[in-house]
Amino acid sequence: MSAVPFVDLAAQHEAVADEVAEGWREVLARCAFIGGPQVAAFERAYAEFIGTRHCVGMANGTDAIEIALRAIGVGAGDECILPANTFIATAEAVCRTGATPVLVDCADDGTYLIDVAAAEAAVTPRTRAIIPVHLYGQAAPVELLMPLAERAGARVIEDAAQSQGARRNGANAGALAHAAATSFYPGKNLGAYGDAGAALTGSDDVAERMRLIRDHGSPRKYEHEVVGVNSRLDTLQAVVLSAKLRRLAGWNASRRAAADRYHDLLSGVDEVIRPQVLAGNEHVWHLYVVRVPGRDRVLKELQAADIQAGIHYPVPIHLTNAFAWLGYAEGSFPVAEQAAGQLLSLPIFPEITAEQQARVVETLKAALG
Repeated sequence: MSAVPFVDLAAQHEAVADEVAEGWREVLARCAFIGGPQVAAFERAYAEFIGTRHCVGMANGTDAIEIALRAIGVGAGDECILPANTFIATAEAVCRTGATPVLVDCADDGTYLIDVAAAEAAVTPRTRAIIPVHLYGQAAPVELLMPLAERAGARVIEDAAQSQGARRNGANAGALAHAAATSFYPGKNLGAYGDAGAALTGSDDVAERMRLIRDHGSPRKYEHEVVGVNSRLDTLQAVVLSAKLRRLAGWNASRRAAADRYHDLLSGVDEVIRPQVLAGNEHVWHLYVVRVPGRDRVLKELQAADIQAGIHYPVPIHLTNAFAWLGYAEGSFPVAEQAAGQLLSLPIFPEITAEQQARVVETLKAALG
């Protein structure tokens, strides 16, 4: 019996292989590997897809968060509020600006999104940004965070790395706040063939500063207005992303159908807590994350049956060695900590079959006894 992959990148590549090959031939013929016309074309297309004025392509999603923060003026001495339940890159990007991450718990509602009340309680005179993470494929309640930021003189920067195509109250994730950052890591709903990312904003001034910072602070060669970085989206990746963007809506629809199947198959399995969708959200199911007892043992049994499940995330940021210096202790964020020991990500991708999902669920049920 063949393995059930966590994500099937080979199947996705097959759908775009001819278009990517033709686009790459054009790039190779022109030798315009950095900042070629394909980069500008993708930036325009993705901005239109999201419904915002500007998309600024970058080398990866972590850079995109950092540069978005720097573009709104975040720097040394500032504080940025973000959830403890996220990938470590969100906090790393804050540190790279010179600011301090201020962590808060996630909501105890089955979404594991940022706890808005906790974010409000964490605001101080040093708060310069609030960074909601659109987790697993659905948007955080940004509209509740915007007034908090306005009162504090801060800005809201969406971490939209897991939400390409997700919507909240009819608007696209990535266009809900002052600015946003996303990752095009290969396994994302919209993934490159390597590292890539982008920052998004409706502000002309912020976009101009993003473009400066990503390219050594340079509006023109050998003119440098600010201290920047080297974080440009390369032309080969732009070709891949453009080809995939044209198929993203259909792929997301397939993910939603797969999530519906999981919901049905897991109905009545009392040991499994299924993921919840926040009212007003259109989820794109980057991940299908359930909560189970004995998670580590269950994961081993799935893997022994050639089912590639995963964990997102096994250790909240405040309990990693890298961020021990923040001074939080075990028990600081009880919802995130309890979830970290129970969350289990099941295989989900546009091409997953009903048979594969049935096998995943039957194996999961057997592992739960």
